[in-house]
Amino acid sequence: MINELIDFYLKSHPVTLGVLALLALYFIVLNWVFFYRYFSLNSWFEIENRSLEGLLMGANSVDSQSFLSNFLKTNSNITKNILDLAKLAATKDATKGLSILSVFASTTPFIGLFGTVVSILDTFTHIGQSSGGMSVIAGGVSDALVATAAGIFVAIFAYTYHQILKRKSFELISFIEMQSDAIIAKKV
Repeated sequence: MINELIDFYLKSHPVTLGVLALLALYFIVLNWVFFYRYFSLNSWFEIENRSLEGLLMGANSVDSQSFLSNFLKTNSNITKNILDLAKLAATKDATKGLSILSVFASTTPFIGLFGTVVSILDTFTHIGQSSGGMSVIAGGVSDALVATAAGIFVAIFAYTYHQILKRKSFELISFIEMQSDAIIAKKV
């Protein structure tokens, strides 16, 4: 296994190795973003769920840890506009990190494809310089396709993570919206 990795490293084009290094960095970053945001959103979700349950059980205001509490404390006259502003601010906070996952999901296949194209060009250059036949082509193309596979691999995780966090954010904002509606209903 280690000998195969060393052999791959020695045979691969430097651009392909650079592409694989960049994709590895992307993979580390997207995992960090996902897990950080996932656990942050889960924690926030629990606070908002507890606050909503309190409102539905008869509490006069939201939980002190709720996102809405800051907006309610600063304004003595609670209006729908203030609560809408709070919802927009919460949406902004809840969706942090989604853009980087979206960019990674859409660009990593192209980065991998770029590494593949450069490797295949390098393979054709070697074919022209040597008398090798199909073995040179097969070896070069199989090594080149590793970059495309790596790009698709990273894109799958980036897209999946993006969709999971997008859904979590939607659910969280729904809880904040329900709390806003409950507050408005209690005022009437």
